[in-house]
Amino acid sequence: MRSKILTYLFVFMLAVSLSSCATVFGGKVSTCQKTKPAAGEPARDVRVGALIADILLFWPGAIVDFATGAIYKPCDK
Repeated sequence: MRSKILTYLFVFMLAVSLSSCATVFGGKVSTCQKTKPAAGEPARDVRVGALIADILLFWPGAIVDFATGAIYKPCDK
């Protein structure tokens, strides 16, 4: 019984750690969100609401959002 509870707890923690607000709720990540700006180009804008939610709910989610580029606002092209 104890190992079953620990297994469920581990799966839950893994699911929470891999979830992040902008990745889950932000929609499809465009190529301009993934591309790092070149020297002299303006920096990409961050989705402030998703960043605050990541920090308040589970801060490692912010790392996932920045790694995937989902934290950045879509380009207006």
